[in-house]
Amino acid sequence: MSSLTAALKCRCPRCGQGRLYKGFLTVSDQCEVCGLALAQGDSGDGPAVFMTFILGFTVVPVALWVAMSVDWPLWLHAIIWTVVILGLALGMLRPAKAYLMALQFRHRASEYDVPPVPGTRD
Repeated sequence: MSSLTAALKCRCPRCGQGRLYKGFLTVSDQCEVCGLALAQGDSGDGPAVFMTFILGFTVVPVALWVAMSVDWPLWLHAIIWTVVILGLALGMLRPAKAYLMALQFRHRASEYDVPPVPGTRD
């Protein structure tokens, strides 16, 4: 399973089957399928930084275009764009964190010290 597929499904980066999270953003201690110690892989602030850039570069131009095209009151813009940004951020944060953890595992850029499962791609 590719890193992107495992991340989008929020699955273990090694086997692609076990659940990565035990809460909304709380990483499981270990994979229930292959036993990989998931708590060792820390993505840090990386997902939040990427989400800030992605949302900033996509939502701001759209918001400016809408503000120039439609004559809505300011309070309506504030409500709409707050909901849009929060919804997108919350919806994209789990897969972004999972993707960074999968890349860390794939490129051995963290404390994952477990060898790959036999028969899988390295």
